Amino acid sequence: LVFGIAAAFALTRLIASILFQTEPWDPTAFLAAPIVLFIVALVATWLPAARAARIDPMEALRSE
Repeated sequence: LVFGIAAAFALTRLIASILFQTEPWDPTAFLAAPIVLFIVALVATWLPAARAARIDPMEALRSE
């Protein structure tokens, strides 16, 4: 996360040519992107873990 934000700050001139109606140093964008990625990663790991927690371990071992 730290390296990604540092790289984004370093590449602001390149990013500025791609952005439309957004400043390259926009704090909202720099805060929103990591938050959204964190939420997606949390959901992607939590859903399979919650599903696996509902299975009886002995039943899972017997089926293998």
